[in-house]
Amino acid sequence: MTPPVDGARRGRSAAVRADGPGRHVAARPAWRCRACAAPWPCQPAKLSLRREYARDRPALSVYLCLLMHDAITDALRVATGPVDPAAYFTRFIAWTRHDRPPPTR
Repeated sequence: MTPPVDGARRGRSAAVRADGPGRHVAARPAWRCRACAAPWPCQPAKLSLRREYARDRPALSVYLCLLMHDAITDALRVATGPVDPAAYFTRFIAWTRHDRPPPTR
């Protein structure tokens, strides 16, 4: 088993582990996808997470809440700019609530 990416909590899903080339996993502290460089979770990562947590959507939300907290902490630590909690919620959690995309602002 490949070790978790820098600072990732023990027992995390493959979503934040470097499991090989082409995998849509988070690169910390920027929280960009290692495969496509989009803000993570990118669309392929979302699809993968939906499949992985298909039978336990509440667990997916809790897991992503933990990752959102880590992403906010990383952003504050490296001072990449202002941190908008609503934007982080939309990026990490809102898309898990329904099968349709969240409304845009």
